[in-house]
Amino acid sequence: MLFLPYWATQYLKRAEPELQQAPLALYARVKGGLRLVALDPALAADGFRPGLRVAEARAIRPDLVLREIEPERLAAAFGALADWHANASPLVAVLDDVAAFGDLALDITGVAHLFGGEAAMLRQLLARLRAAGYTVAGAVAPSIGAAWAVSHFSRSRIVAAAALPSALDPLPPAALRLGEAQVAGLHQMGLRTLAQLRERPRQPLQARFGASLLTRLDQAYGGLEERFVPRQPPAEHRAEQRFAEPIARLEDVLATVRELATRLAARLEAAGLGAQRFELLLYRVDHQVLTLALNAARPTRDPAHIASLFAHRAARLGDDYDAGFGIDVVHLVATATERLDASQLGAFALEDGLAAVDRLTDRLTSRLGPQAVLASVAQASHLPERAALLLPAATRPREETPETAPVAAFERPLRLLPRPEKVAINAEVPDGLPASMHWRGAACRLVRAAGPERLGAEWWRHRERLALAPAAHTPGPGLDGRPPAPAPPPALPLFDAAAETRDYYIVEDEAGRRFWVFRQGFYGGAVPPAWYVHGLFA
Repeated sequence: MLFLPYWATQYLKRAEPELQQAPLALYARVKGGLRLVALDPALAADGFRPGLRVAEARAIRPDLVLREIEPERLAAAFGALADWHANASPLVAVLDDVAAFGDLALDITGVAHLFGGEAAMLRQLLARLRAAGYTVAGAVAPSIGAAWAVSHFSRSRIVAAAALPSALDPLPPAALRLGEAQVAGLHQMGLRTLAQLRERPRQPLQARFGASLLTRLDQAYGGLEERFVPRQPPAEHRAEQRFAEPIARLEDVLATVRELATRLAARLEAAGLGAQRFELLLYRVDHQVLTLALNAARPTRDPAHIASLFAHRAARLGDDYDAGFGIDVVHLVATATERLDASQLGAFALEDGLAAVDRLTDRLTSRLGPQAVLASVAQASHLPERAALLLPAATRPREETPETAPVAAFERPLRLLPRPEKVAINAEVPDGLPASMHWRGAACRLVRAAGPERLGAEWWRHRERLALAPAAHTPGPGLDGRPPAPAPPPALPLFDAAAETRDYYIVEDEAGRRFWVFRQGFYGGAVPPAWYVHGLFA
């Protein structure tokens, strides 16, 4: 457990150097008045306490610098600090049951030996936070409640399971993470220590203060198990590299990725797995984490392919890559794993080329972005607008053609327009083949025509909005700082099941250009028919 009591003000002073020498306090509106809610260590040493009215604080210290607290900003920044501590433990959480920031919990089971033991690990964690200018206390204990209590109300230390009673008994009831009303009620009863609280009968305590009091008491002393929810789910398959001296060059990072990809591939192979998502975590010495993530078109554990994808992804960063004061830890994590059995290749093995296409898709996606490489996926519809859907190529379903999808018995154009465009067409007889066309300001004579192919309306889709591509969440700027990828094409108009039947024709002009046109409606009806261009042939 790591406790940073002055996180809010010390973080702002690091973020805004002009505040370094100023007595800084943060205020908020509490019960209709402005009161202090966070102080820097100098003000706390002078007797200032949270809850003091702003007017009284100004009267005592006219040079006081006051800022309104920004809980969302501070919570997000503390969350980033928690993520950075994933280089010490894969399970990290922010304990926000008392405050939104300031309490950081790490599960160091099975990792303390990497730092030379629990004592050495605690010293290292405290030292690097203090070197960054933070006031911090820490504790290692068998339970979350005990670690929180010792870090808040005692000195930094390691508490063994056998020493829990002696470490917790002298602490005040507030060490149990209770509410203000509960703590005040316990003080009124004359209970000043946890030892006194443990001696009292449990039933009257529960009746007066609720079950939460006994729950916290049992959690602190290890009688009741307590677990926290990590900010990031633990990754079963990862490889890491720690450096005695921080690295900064992107070339060194990519060389490290190649080495880590080899290690990770060996672990995946031993487990008989492949992965489709990979994350590269770069831990900077200034408590920042740079993250690069990519998806593969199919499960893989090929180290050369994985390394090349990150090289292409890093090429998009360019001058926006910033290693700060250096990177001291690099993690390569494989997620979204699934079974991938080894395949034996012989002299007569045949390749269908799909693996090569998937590798090309991966390279293009990593270089250009996931929304820049789309693939057409067949849909169960005979209307051209609905017969295909554009999805990111890296995440499209493996079964691209549903069982109910119709098989086209007629020739289809290579390019289908997102929206059919109106065109003026003349025919020798009302229902005959088209003879001339005027489209996009140009007139042309048609020398060949074939058709019609009649398509009826899908009456069951009445008032349903057609779509060429699904609506996608527009992400903010990535690590490279570039604007998000352009959104997919807009949704098409609402479908009208009452529309007339379409008759499609393939027509060719004097220059050899072929078009896919259709007539909607029939001659002699109440509404004159309309002609549209819907596609272009190569």
